[in-house]
This record gives sequence, C-alpha cells and structure tokens, in this order.
Amino acid sequence: MVENITFLLPYLALLSHAVLVVLFLALLSRHSWGAGLQVFLGKYTTVLACLVSLIAVVGSLFYSEIVGFEPCVLCWWQRIFLYPLVIIFGVAVWKKTTSAFLYAVPLALAAALVSAYQSYVFFGGVSLLSCTALEGACSKIYVMAFGYITLPLMSLTVSLYILLLAWANKIYKNENYNA
Repeated sequence: MVENITFLLPYLALLSHAVLVVLFLALLSRHSWGAGLQVFLGKYTTVLACLVSLIAVVGSLFYSEIVGFEPCVLCWWQRIFLYPLVIIFGVAVWKKTTSAFLYAVPLALAAALVSAYQSYVFFGGVSLLSCTALEGACSKIYVMAFGYITLPLMSLTVSLYILLLAWANKIYKNENYNA
C-alpha cells in the first residue's frame, strides 16, 4: 500500500502541474474561454484552498511519518508556513468568508520562497545556507520523478495553488460575479 501511494504521488504532482497551467491561463484570459472556469474558481476558492492545503499536509505527514523521510530544516520551514493554512481555510469555509486569503498569501509566499530556494539547491545551485539537520539533509533527494518532481517542488506547487486561488478570488470579487 505504501509503495503504491509513494508511486502515485509524483503522478498526482505531474497532473496538478498541468492543471495549474490551465488555471493560470484561464485567469489570464478573463473574457474568453476562461470566464466560466474563473467563475467556478471564484465561487469555490476557499473550499479549494482548504482541500489543497489539507492534501498537502496529509502528503507531508505521509512521507515523514509513514514512509520515514526525515524532514530537513528547510522542509520544517515549509511546514511552518503551509500547515496553518488548513486551519485558516477550514475556519474560512465554516464561517463562509474569503478573508482568509489576507492571512494565507504571506504564508504561501514564504513557503514558495523556501521551496524555490531548496529546489534551486537540489538542481545544482549554490547553497547560501548550511543545513544543520541531524537526520534529514537539505540537499538529500528522497523523491525524483519525471526529472524534476521533488518534495520541495511539490511544496512549491501547493504554494502556487494557494496564490493562484487568491488571485482568482480577487478577480471574482472585482468582476462582481457574485452580484
């Protein structure tokens, strides 16, 4: 079972990258083919953000607690920024508000910066920080699929989804689709 999930998660990440590109293009093409998708995203941004952040937390805990991958210092920082999003968006769904993006965007930006930096180091960039991890090394590659999907890149994907949903929420509010 663990092997199947470990095998499947990079495919899910690959699929999510394709969806991310389509959603981004839909938001760019406001008054053409992307308008219907934009309305859907706008209506359900908080629910979608809650689901994305919940899947990210479950995936992260799966890799560390079940598979046994030791998180490094940079991984812990990404967790610090992403884990609260489940609670923030969960409360927002419960209260039926979209104001959660006000708090989520800075956290998603911080997580994106850390995961982008860690991905940069993974793919041969010069590390500006020394890793002080006891078990998990910041440059250790636990997952490498399709030549580019790593754990930090999965974290970056989650951050980009949250930021994209925040953008969709802003467009939805500004275009008065909900009126």
